[in-house]
Amino acid sequence: MSLIFAKPGSKVRLLTVRAGRELKARLAALGLMPGVQMEVLSSGQCGPFVVAINRSRVVLGRGMAQKIEVE
Repeated sequence: MSLIFAKPGSKVRLLTVRAGRELKARLAALGLMPGVQMEVLSSGQCGPFVVAINRSRVVLGRGMAQKIEVE
């Protein structure tokens, strides 16, 4: 499923990023690589997504979050 469907408080694992090379590289620099575990902190109807990866928080736009497949 896409990250935009994950509820706040849920823990998910990143499967793949359906995007071009530049966005994949940008997300990898933020720590978002296949296999990484993350917790969804905020996923409001409008506005950005906030996820926790290890001890870091990453803020993603809805367009980016839609391209991230998780389980």
